[in-house]
Formats: sequence, structure tokens, C-alpha cells
Amino acid sequence: MAAAPVCEVDAPAPDFELPATDGRRYRRDALAGPNGLLVMFICNHCPYVKAVLDKLVRDADELKMHGVGSAAICSNDAADYPEDSFDNMKALALRMRFPFPYLWDESQAIAKAYGAVCTPDFFGYNGKLKLQYRGRLDDSGRAAKPDAPRELFDAMVQVARTGRGPAVQTAAMGCSIKWKAD
Repeated sequence: MAAAPVCEVDAPAPDFELPATDGRRYRRDALAGPNGLLVMFICNHCPYVKAVLDKLVRDADELKMHGVGSAAICSNDAADYPEDSFDNMKALALRMRFPFPYLWDESQAIAKAYGAVCTPDFFGYNGKLKLQYRGRLDDSGRAAKPDAPRELFDAMVQVARTGRGPAVQTAAMGCSIKWKAD
């Protein structure tokens, strides 16, 4: 298990251009909404991610109405974790009907640029692409809690409205990113 560090408020969103499971390539700026961008580091095999997939789909879909774009990125080493292969990413995105691009960071350079440490790991940016939220989705952990307060969603709605995230944020927890051997 790994925990994400606290939010570095106003850190700029690193740029990227990555292939997605829908056959297209996406750049950071094309994914951002007028009021922000949510970048989610996830994977297929992690029980913490599996527990909240339905909520990720729901929240990303609803955030569109607030002018916030979303993208999910898988950076895990698929050689050691075949469930996280690009083909399996495609299958998951289709099965779950992701309302956001599911991007493949095969080189792991984007995860390193963002400082991602776990899955899920959430980075919420305002309309100027300055970091305002680095916290958890909710307190579900490995088991979904249907009635858990929507911490990530509420934080991103606040970011969309004010440009600033909440003062109190609880770090995300999950499986560590599966880094390639150097």
C-alpha cells in the first residue's frame, strides 16, 4: 500500500501527449475543461481502483457539467502486471464505458513528471492548470462505501467555481505504481 503526498498548491500540470484506448492520442490541453482538469492515475488490477470504478465514471461524467475535463492514465509495468496491458485497458474502458480517455503511459515518464505514487492517485487542476487538489476520491479503500462523502467530486466542483481547492485534503491511498526495473 502507498499513500500520495500532500497537495503542492499551484504546481503546474505537466504536459503530455499519450495514446488512448479509443485509438486516438490526447494532449493535456485538449482534455482540460474551461474550469479545470482531473488527472487520475489508475490501473486495471488494483483492488483500490476496482472498488471505486463506478464512482470514477459517475464523478467524471458529472464534472463535465461543471466545466472540468478528466483523463485516466495507466503507468504500470505491463510486463510484470499483464492485467494492466494496453489490450486489457481497452477492454476495461469499453466495459465500464469510461466518459474520459484512458491513456497509456508505457514509458512511465508522465507518472514520474506528475509525481504519481499510487493507484488511484488524483490530481485536480483549476482552469489555469494549477494544482488545487491531491486527495482521495472518498474513504472507500479496498471496499466501496456507497454512501461515502464525495470528497474528490466536491473538491473539483469547488475548484470549478472558485479556482481554489479545499484547505483540508486527505491523501489518496492505494497500490504503489508498478515501476519498471531500471
